[in-house]
Amino acid sequence: MNVEWAQRMNVEPKLINPQADDCAKRLMAYLCDTYGTRMLTGQQIGVHATPEMDVIFRETGHYPAVGGFDFMNDSPSRTERGSVGTDTALALQWRQDGGIVTFCWHWNAPKDLVDQPPDNGWHRGFYTSATTFDLAKAMADPSSEEYGLLLRDIDVISGLLAQLRAAGVPVLWRPLHEASGGWFWWGATGPEPCIQLWKLMYERMTQLHGLHNLIWVWNGQHKDWYPGDAYVDIIGEDVYSPAQNYQSNVDRFKQALSYTDAAKIIALSENGPLPDPDLMIQDGALWLWNCTWYGNFLHKQEDGIAVVSNQYTEVEMLKKVYRHPFTVTRDELPDLVHYPLTNS
Repeated sequence: MNVEWAQRMNVEPKLINPQADDCAKRLMAYLCDTYGTRMLTGQQIGVHATPEMDVIFRETGHYPAVGGFDFMNDSPSRTERGSVGTDTALALQWRQDGGIVTFCWHWNAPKDLVDQPPDNGWHRGFYTSATTFDLAKAMADPSSEEYGLLLRDIDVISGLLAQLRAAGVPVLWRPLHEASGGWFWWGATGPEPCIQLWKLMYERMTQLHGLHNLIWVWNGQHKDWYPGDAYVDIIGEDVYSPAQNYQSNVDRFKQALSYTDAAKIIALSENGPLPDPDLMIQDGALWLWNCTWYGNFLHKQEDGIAVVSNQYTEVEMLKKVYRHPFTVTRDELPDLVHYPLTNS
């Protein structure tokens, strides 16, 4: 690793929110202490069935350090059609069991759902193809119904994040993910409206709702979409390598480093196949955590039992990653409730 990269690994545990709760400060201190020396293992749970953690434990003897959750089914345009969000309760339990919590939000568009099954049914309302909701138009007119609905949705999710805060749970909060791809409605009208929405969400959640337990993980995946150092704690990159390709994804790590000159932690916020820890060390692609996506990226059903699918990550690589000295599993995490507030 060159000198510049080594310097970028030295991140000060200072959060963008000056009113951050101690629980968030303690987690950030641990993350900064760990960055560049080890990778936290992570796994996203499924939407309907959630066998991921048990499958990993059964095969490796360990649980991931980071549990990935989603407010997808809490979006108002879904709940009004009968969906029921369950991830808040699951995340509370995960934290109680000693894990770190990260949340994304597949935000169903607040209105204007195409609702044409199967590909563009209402349940796919976070995709650009499944809604005609126009973010640029909404952001341009704060007096519009569309803008008001954005606030309504942010307020609903803020209520769930407030439950986590009340329980002392810090959250690695990753909203508006993969925006530059354009496949989600929040990225469909270009960078400026999306950046405006990011800042609006940050200010509303922080100032109005007092959500001082959040560590803000930006995952826009392109420099033009970066909202600025004052609005980003951690940079996440989502990388789906070809099946059974365990590359370190160093090119994407370098890309993430290029978004800003500031020293920010870089995480592999979504992945398909797991990266080989030996290749990560060799290439200097020192992602702070990974979060393998759910479903067949990890498991399949066999005789009614969830087993490793071997489709993207073979079981031997799963065992290697979870037992490697470079990686951190849940049982190896320190007491984050009492972790020192400084990185001394």
